[in-house]
Amino acid sequence: MCRCASPLPLDVVEKVPADLDTRLDARFLDARRPRVTAVFQVRSQATKAVCDYLFSRGFLTITTPKVVAAATEGGTELFPIAYFEKEAFLNQSPQLYKQMMMGAGFEKVFEIGPIFRAEEHNTTKHLNEATSIDVEVSFADHHEVMRLLEDLVVHVYRSVQETCAGPLDALEIRELAIPEAPFDRLPYADAIGIAAKATGEPIQYGDDIGTVAEKAIGEHMGAHYFITDWPTAIKPYYAMPYENDPSVCKAFDLMHPRMELSSGSQRVHQHDLLVHQIQSKGLSPESFAFYLTPFLYGMPPHAGWGLGAERLIMTMLGLGNIREAVLFPRDRHRLTP
Repeated sequence: MCRCASPLPLDVVEKVPADLDTRLDARFLDARRPRVTAVFQVRSQATKAVCDYLFSRGFLTITTPKVVAAATEGGTELFPIAYFEKEAFLNQSPQLYKQMMMGAGFEKVFEIGPIFRAEEHNTTKHLNEATSIDVEVSFADHHEVMRLLEDLVVHVYRSVQETCAGPLDALEIRELAIPEAPFDRLPYADAIGIAAKATGEPIQYGDDIGTVAEKAIGEHMGAHYFITDWPTAIKPYYAMPYENDPSVCKAFDLMHPRMELSSGSQRVHQHDLLVHQIQSKGLSPESFAFYLTPFLYGMPPHAGWGLGAERLIMTMLGLGNIREAVLFPRDRHRLTP
């Protein structure tokens, strides 16, 4: 060991309290604290549990580009980067590439990797660089991948409970509150009704569900639940509309009472409908030519979701700030260390 400089920028034995910014500035010391170490021991086991679960069900892990030419989700929440003579961005999600692999005959795929969102939020539950657990399944509908997702979440909780006694003890968690599947399914129309009744603020059908409404719904539900049957207009272009009512789509969000954990849907797999959906969002199909081309050559029905790894750990352990679930978080104001 080399000689230790003095004084330390952070008290590693926690006799002197420190705020989160101070801790993150000296993360190399903060991570020596047993409670901090425990968070990442749990996160490591949770990641292993995810992989074990998916591998045992025949999934193939893939790695997709993080430097891309087009926005996955549309919108302006993109980090542009210098890429020689071309316009490029950090990827918002592996969504387009997961779907392309459905056309390649990779029937069950997953990826655990970074995603980037240039959102100006500065809250306890948002990051600009996060880790997403992404899944896509051929010949599946939204109901099937919701069941897969809830089973996976329960499996991860149980795995942590069974293998992380020491870390949980360090975090003063005697026993995890393991969620019970199946989770409740709550249609969007009912969700906004619950929020309006609880808050006294009406929500127009077709509006997104904001933080206050989300909190009210979570308090009403009291456990993990899905919000289903969203208006097509407020979900991404690749979400499949219902055949009998195209204004509603086969999309869902997995919710913890505190926050959203995951979004998913059955996907549009017909080329012409997908082009129409892209245009309906004010986007140019030409910008998505690389993505659309596989849909001309036989694309099976498919569905999938993306699950936020940090939010899963944050809600599992009752952390007060999502940055506590990341070694070196990136947000609007933090680029180092």
